[in-house]
Amino acid sequence: MTLRDDAHELQGELAFLRRALHQEPEIGLHLPRTQEKVLAALDGLPLEISTGASLSSVTAVLRGGGTGPGGPVVLLRGDMDGLPVTERTGAEFTSRIDGAMHACGHDLHTAGLVGAARLLADRRELLAGDVVFMFQPGEEGWDGAGHMVEEGVLAAAGRPVDAAYGLHVSSSSYPTGVFASRPGTLMAASAGLHVRVVGAGGHGSRPHAALDPVPAACEMVTALQTMVTRRFDVFDPVVVTVGTFHAGTRRNIIPDDAVFEATVRTFTPAAAERVAEVAVRLCEDIATAHGLTAEVDFVPEYPVTVNHVAEYDFLADTVREAFDEERFAPLADPITGSEDFSRVLDRVPGAFVFLGADTTGDPETAPANHSPLAAFDDSVVSDGSALLAELAVRRLDRLNSPAKEA
Repeated sequence: MTLRDDAHELQGELAFLRRALHQEPEIGLHLPRTQEKVLAALDGLPLEISTGASLSSVTAVLRGGGTGPGGPVVLLRGDMDGLPVTERTGAEFTSRIDGAMHACGHDLHTAGLVGAARLLADRRELLAGDVVFMFQPGEEGWDGAGHMVEEGVLAAAGRPVDAAYGLHVSSSSYPTGVFASRPGTLMAASAGLHVRVVGAGGHGSRPHAALDPVPAACEMVTALQTMVTRRFDVFDPVVVTVGTFHAGTRRNIIPDDAVFEATVRTFTPAAAERVAEVAVRLCEDIATAHGLTAEVDFVPEYPVTVNHVAEYDFLADTVREAFDEERFAPLADPITGSEDFSRVLDRVPGAFVFLGADTTGDPETAPANHSPLAAFDDSVVSDGSALLAELAVRRLDRLNSPAKEA
């Protein structure tokens, strides 16, 4: 039987695990219940397991028996955290945690990586090297990958990782079961813009006797959008989205301050450096024009996610050979989402791939990842497991055979 056949035999168990994870989403770097479920799912497999010191990560090393000590190492990653979103899908296994949801499909990633560990453990004696399974918390803005890299995940096998692969499901954009990726730049870098406009509060009927921060903050929000279209090259795009805006307590009270936060996406270091300078100065100058002050912080987060060209080619060939030609869709353009798997790809050759998991039959109009209505078809979990396992088996074989690698 092929890895894909064996993975389909696991589909029921993996979907059960995915739904159990979905019902108890956890946010950030500390996911004790999620970690507990992962450890239980890996129990009994021939793995060397360790957990994180500063976060609820799980690192598992599978020693291949197909070569002697010191063989190549491949890393497979699955992120585990949820989002501060209140679920409105109506699923029978909907989140039981108020204000938390697996709205980005990380529950499928976790279950899929468990499946890959089981598939590869069954073939341990044939593996031409070792596999590191990276179960990562804190992808959603907490830089969990960075923390795991600092704690040594890339050397967990006792020597450096030679290649690394990750997978991300999508509730929209791609047909169910279709894998999609591209060589080179795949996803944007991200940064946070944090602004506090400081004024002087007063009575809403006498704005001239106060320093109202709200109009100035509103002007900043709209000016940031104009900045993107007038200060940056359309062929080196920048995306700025204000996601939070807070001011005041009652309609007839002018508040002392107004606070908003934006996410900033860029594709080149030059654009990231320039937007940091221009956005900060823009907000400060608008505040000054209103007789106010602004406290502005621009905080870089994740770097650009870049697929190594040879690894992308290997991934695309693997999908086409293990599944079908029609199951792989080359992407023409990068996407403006960001990923902390970029921390790994900055250090290790590898590739990242998307997997369609639409439940509506129309991925173009389906609720997208991060929506409270985002729903994921967990029938794709076994295919995700199979692809990760295939990548590990084939890459270790090539790394262990210089003739094949050439």
